[in-house]
Amino acid sequence: MTDESPSTPPIVARGLPNWHPAYLIATGFGIGHLPKAPGTWASFVALPFAFGIYYLGGPPVMLLFVLYLFCLGWWAAHVYVTRRMLKDPGEIVIDEIVAQMAIFIVIPPTWYNLLLGFVLFRIADIWKPWPVSWADGHIHGGFGVLFDDLLAAAYAGGALWIVNEIIVFNMATP
Repeated sequence: MTDESPSTPPIVARGLPNWHPAYLIATGFGIGHLPKAPGTWASFVALPFAFGIYYLGGPPVMLLFVLYLFCLGWWAAHVYVTRRMLKDPGEIVIDEIVAQMAIFIVIPPTWYNLLLGFVLFRIADIWKPWPVSWADGHIHGGFGVLFDDLLAAAYAGGALWIVNEIIVFNMATP
């Protein structure tokens, strides 16, 4: 005997139309639906925006933009996971976009920093060292979708800062 009675309709996953603002923001305007490596593509797409925003307004404007995008992404991811009844689907890529840009709040996005920051972030996001892995498994909802990627960005940004300090130090000493 099943638990469903004939008078109780089955639970159907609620959808989210692809024109909905939360859908568009969460999926990076469709980047999240690319067949191969959507998170990598989203991180790559964030690079020219990071470059432009940093050079138009410097670290303060980059910080404000990342905070704004984080809040917008939190809302969009929350709506997406709630309406689709999923935990952290791969098609949500706003987290990669926000985190990739966050690296460049304190590190200038020169061509080599963009390249190395991209590689380091992708490694940290895929590898998920502790506490990134802990956050990924324990913090849920829209906030959790974005938070673990920000932790990965902290690893990547820290590593990028160290590389920059080594290069600058070696260039400054004869």
